[in-house]
Amino acid sequence: MNQKIAFVSGASGLVGMQILHQLFQEPSYSYVISLGRRELALKHHKLIQLKVDFDKLHLLHLTEKIRDQNRGGDYHALIQGLDGKHVEIHAFCSLGTTIKDAGSKEKFRQIDHDYVVDFANWSLQQGATKFLYVSALGADPRSSIFYNKVKGEVEEDLKLIPFDYLGIFQPSVLLGNRGKTRLGEEIGKIAMQVVTFLGIMKKYKPIYDHQVAKAMLRSALSPSDKNVQTIVNLEML
Repeated sequence: MNQKIAFVSGASGLVGMQILHQLFQEPSYSYVISLGRRELALKHHKLIQLKVDFDKLHLLHLTEKIRDQNRGGDYHALIQGLDGKHVEIHAFCSLGTTIKDAGSKEKFRQIDHDYVVDFANWSLQQGATKFLYVSALGADPRSSIFYNKVKGEVEEDLKLIPFDYLGIFQPSVLLGNRGKTRLGEEIGKIAMQVVTFLGIMKKYKPIYDHQVAKAMLRSALSPSDKNVQTIVNLEML
């Protein structure tokens, strides 16, 4: 039986960190390979952190990068499995930012669209059979709202990549500990909690980061007769 390997991008974010913790606890996965611009202050026997430049992701040679960290020979079986295509790979993507943090709409689109699609294509080249992506409720390539439009375009472009399974997860307002406060988001959370408490717009009920991560792992480990599946907010609660 092939061992399962998980790729994770966006691990420093709210949902990404929960994906890591869920993967650490899930015995089905032997290794968790996190790709990021910087290393996380996090250690786990399953975790391999690869510092990457997402602008040049297509140049990344996975097994060579892992070999550089294999001083004790701990990853020999993993490298053999990757080279021989004897592993089952699931890729989890929660890459994303805000226009404010990105600095411009162009930079936002580069991170939220280009880097996501590039990561998906790279994952497929490594042999990934399943791709699980954190999108957003309201994603629509025809939307007049720039954020929703970009998320919708990502979804459509991911559908063109021939994974055995593509899971698209559309959470509403995310709850969890970001480590820094965004005033607009905090106001939005309170407002959405009020309207859902009153029974209005239930589909927009705020959702915790760990609920999204748990739904992603559940989908990754469950057989599906669909090549593409969109999991909306209410289905993750």
